[in-house]
Amino acid sequence: MTTGFSTLDYVIFAAYAALIIGVGLWVSRKKDGKEKTADDYFLASKSLTWWAVGASLIAANISAEQFIGMSGSGYAIGLGIASYEWMGAITLIIVGKFFLPVFLKAEIYTMPQFIVKRYDNRVRTILAVFWLLVYVFVNLTSVLYLGALAIRTIMGVPLIWGIIGLALFAAVYSLYGGLSAVAWTDVIQVIFLIGGGLATTYLALDAIPATQGIIEGAKYLITEAPDKFEMILDKNNPAYMDLPGLGVLFGGLWVANLYYWGFNQYIIQRALAAKNQGEAQKGIIFAGFLKILIPLIVVVPGIAAFVITSDSNILSSLGENAHLHIPTAGQSDNAYPWLLGLLPYGLKGIAFAALAAAIVSSLASMLNSTSTIFTMDIYKQFKKDASETKLVNVGRLSATIALIIAVMVAPTLQTLDQAFQYIQEYTGMVSPGILAIFLFGLFWKRATANSALWAAILTIPVSMFFKFTFTTMPWMDQMGYSFIVISIIIVIISLLEKDNSISKAIPISKDLFKTDNVFNVGAVVITAIIATLYIIFW
Repeated sequence: MTTGFSTLDYVIFAAYAALIIGVGLWVSRKKDGKEKTADDYFLASKSLTWWAVGASLIAANISAEQFIGMSGSGYAIGLGIASYEWMGAITLIIVGKFFLPVFLKAEIYTMPQFIVKRYDNRVRTILAVFWLLVYVFVNLTSVLYLGALAIRTIMGVPLIWGIIGLALFAAVYSLYGGLSAVAWTDVIQVIFLIGGGLATTYLALDAIPATQGIIEGAKYLITEAPDKFEMILDKNNPAYMDLPGLGVLFGGLWVANLYYWGFNQYIIQRALAAKNQGEAQKGIIFAGFLKILIPLIVVVPGIAAFVITSDSNILSSLGENAHLHIPTAGQSDNAYPWLLGLLPYGLKGIAFAALAAAIVSSLASMLNSTSTIFTMDIYKQFKKDASETKLVNVGRLSATIALIIAVMVAPTLQTLDQAFQYIQEYTGMVSPGILAIFLFGLFWKRATANSALWAAILTIPVSMFFKFTFTTMPWMDQMGYSFIVISIIIVIISLLEKDNSISKAIPISKDLFKTDNVFNVGAVVITAIIATLYIIFW
């Protein structure tokens, strides 16, 4: 299927691509003939300003799994899926105030580096392998697949060629330039992402013939599909197994969010690359405000697609293209690509550029973090005397290999309906253990290396036990209980052992967690806005 790109659409998209690649290569150039060091390549020379940190956090976070996957969940479930975004904004505040200062004090490149400082090399190696597997076989593959799915639906490009094209686009500037190229192009990507996404939402709401303007369009959606605007689902809701009511607010979603925003390499790496702690924390607050907007960009269009496709009169009024590849209950992830096909010429190119910006920026971020972990936490263990140039070259090679593997695996995801839920569930197999290891490592001096080692080894078996034993329990609740069980294991083993780890605990004090007025006011405003949204859509 092709929904028809005009010459103007192609020109807009080509200009966007040229801009991103040009800026990426420009910031990647050698300065005064100086060779890149590991600090330059993996941490952007620790030069990022608050607005670059915030923009890069969102660009790394928002990808095809949101635009395509979360819109698909919006189509199938409704606004409830927005909890991932709105609770994510609250999580960012916690990360900025309590986690980030400790990481910056430890002067680390990677999350596994913190683990070896706090525990030992065994735990570092296991977690590094976990992360590499998740990045390559879950994150990179799903982003490539969902992005290529959108390209196929919108432009008729075969899935495999879409996957290859996206991989090459991200590789052109990110493999050479490292985090500096990724982060500074992310600032541009976010402008396209937010601007193009809001334009798509505006046109989706404005396109409903029964209404006039976006306000009336939004009211129409709420009137016609009130069940799609429930944030807290009851047990009778078909989607309860994915979003288990109050368990979302007080249960397992905190495990997923704290792991993702606090200890996920390709996210926290941006904050580690900031000029200083103040810039990093301001960037996190900026990202928190942007997170509030994301459901408007990715969830509301999915709900609009559901309402539009449920009404034959609206479909008929939208023209011939509206009847092509209509998303169904089993093809929810087609909702956003289908909606883009209805946009007028010119705007279609802008919206597609926004989607591409989300995909490519996340791919570039994941590639950079994959190479960082492999190089600094695995390769450097065996080549402690490796030169800076060698480390950079190994980083580029490892990212290339990871990308090739992801390209080969991505087509196998075609059987999925809601890919966003797939990503969350399978990442949730490792997140309870990783979260417990970090939290106890940060805030409990008695936690020992052996307790962390057993937590790392048992995190997948414990998660699998809950998955296959308690089959009627929502997976989000399973994740919460897995975290509790693994935490108990850490406490028991640590208390049974002779305490030999206090000397490795990162020294912390109350002064370390002091934040300035900008951060404090921003945190209060974000919390108030999100509380209001939950009250309105309870």
